Amino acid sequence: MAASTTELRSIATQLRRDIVRMVHAVNSGHPGGSLGCADFFAALYFNIMKHHPAFDMNATDEDLFILSNGHISPIFYATLARAGYFDTKELATFRKINSRLQGHPATHEHLPGIRIASGSLGQGLSVAAGAALSKKLSGKKELVFSLHGDGELNEGQIWEAVLFAAHHKVDNLIATIDWNGQQIDGPTDKVMSLGDLAAKFSAFDWTVLQMNGNDMDDTVATLQKARSLTGQGKPIVILMKTAMGKGVDFMEGTHEWHGIAPNDEQLAKALAQLPETLGDY
Repeated sequence: MAASTTELRSIATQLRRDIVRMVHAVNSGHPGGSLGCADFFAALYFNIMKHHPAFDMNATDEDLFILSNGHISPIFYATLARAGYFDTKELATFRKINSRLQGHPATHEHLPGIRIASGSLGQGLSVAAGAALSKKLSGKKELVFSLHGDGELNEGQIWEAVLFAAHHKVDNLIATIDWNGQQIDGPTDKVMSLGDLAAKFSAFDWTVLQMNGNDMDDTVATLQKARSLTGQGKPIVILMKTAMGKGVDFMEGTHEWHGIAPNDEQLAKALAQLPETLGDY
């Protein structure tokens, strides 16, 4: 049964709590983007997407999710654990030697829920478009969802995949851009301006939606709308406005927390803002 928006907010809070604890424990990882996308992941896995924690690598008769910006693995792992793909206690092994929870998701670790290795940016949309086209050609009705960073749009392969998906009318694909305006070297408008993203995707013949990815009501409503628009001849992109570091006031809105772990004092401050809702691992 799909979780209510109230339940989703509670889940997102716990996911954020998991994130800061995971990266603090090994003094390594990417909390900023992970925190910003917690509401999206909660909505996707606990309300929108048809998926099975029993995990079929081929995603037979279920929706498929591709994480392209793999450095935000903390939120992906926390979501999968909370959704029942593996025991939440395994989150304590994040980035440790021989852990299945490596810094970037890897398929050779055979972690349930991970279908592609994603660390090199720019590749995920190609994979998602191919997977969606495969489902379509096989007569399957399930959808493919993907997530990408806005800084990732600097990669040329993204735009090749945008062309491909439109040309082949891959209308069972819903790609989301985490439009937080930050990347590892600074604000995106200073590193390499993205310009008018809505106009660009529209010009490439995609259906374009926009949403506040840190407002649960808007996130759920927009993802539901995106589902309703599939099968109409065009791939769909959601431009998702988020704040990097959302939920922890001293991390919000700056690229400085892209890949830095909180120290003991900062962890305590962060956890004080993120009440335990589902039980810590």
